[in-house]
Amino acid sequence: MILSDFLKALGQLSDRRFLGVLGLGIGLTLGLLFAFYAAFVILIGWLLPESFTLPWIGEITWVDNALTWAGIPLMLLLSVFLMVPVASAFTGIFLDRIANAVEAEHYPHLPAARQVGIIEGLGDALRFLGVIIGVNLVALIAYLLIPPLAPFLFWIVNGILLGREYAQMVALRRHDATGAAAFRSRNRFTIFAAGVLMAVPLTIPVVNVLVPVLGAATFTHLYHRLSAGPSRTD
Repeated sequence: MILSDFLKALGQLSDRRFLGVLGLGIGLTLGLLFAFYAAFVILIGWLLPESFTLPWIGEITWVDNALTWAGIPLMLLLSVFLMVPVASAFTGIFLDRIANAVEAEHYPHLPAARQVGIIEGLGDALRFLGVIIGVNLVALIAYLLIPPLAPFLFWIVNGILLGREYAQMVALRRHDATGAAAFRSRNRFTIFAAGVLMAVPLTIPVVNVLVPVLGAATFTHLYHRLSAGPSRTD
């Protein structure tokens, strides 16, 4: 059933409303990656001389250039970790646009969703962004200690975190905070499984830029499927 929610979201990816938000998300992600890459290049130029001489070898002039080019795959790897907070920030900023597009296409009979105040939505998003960054920094120790299990730990940790945030933000459109928490509590296993489904493609560079849009749309479908009375506002 979760897969059907995801396939519905995927089927709407060509919707112009999705594409507009996707463009903003890709621009945000590429901007952050470029900033990190530029900082990496500047750091390499500052730490390494343009050339140096080794005994029996002579002058070496290519090390800084090699490391600069090595920064490209490094940035692709970094995008795996960077996309987690990006997906979190994206949810707080753009989820309403995606959820509105999904509901207009698939649930046109519903009344207008509750308007989440800017302070309420942004405050919740910022608090959870801090949690996501903090938890992943702690988990990084585990990734380094047991590298073979790192992908599975990443999926589990971020499946829990992203599932919680997507479910919370989608439910807040139809409930108050108490109702949203009750929705999460009733469906915690399904929400976790859907969160893992979102976390797995985050580990695939390039593909991971689609996750914030698909995540918001998938959880909108999931919410309406699991809620007996989707038009109810607590």
